[in-house]
Amino acid sequence: MFTPRNFEEFSNKINALMANSPIADVEKNMRAMRSGFFAHMDLVTREEFDAQTEVLNRTREKVRLLETRLAALEQALQDKHTA
Repeated sequence: MFTPRNFEEFSNKINALMANSPIADVEKNMRAMRSGFFAHMDLVTREEFDAQTEVLNRTREKVRLLETRLAALEQALQDKHTA
C-alpha cells in the first residue's frame, strides 16, 4: 500500500533523479532563453504601463482643455473682426 511516507520518499527520489539528469540542464537553458527573449522584447511591467496610461489620460485632458480655450479665443477674435 502507498502511504504518505512512501509517496514522499518516491517524490524525493524522482526529484533527485531529475536534478542529476540532463532535464535539469534543459530546464535551466530554457529559463535563460525565455528571460533573454522577454528582455529583447522590451516589455514593461503592469505598474509601468498603468503609470504611463495615467500620464496619457492627464495629457489628453490638458489637450481637450487647450482646444476649448483655443476655440473660444478664435471665436472672440472673429467676433472682434466682424464687429
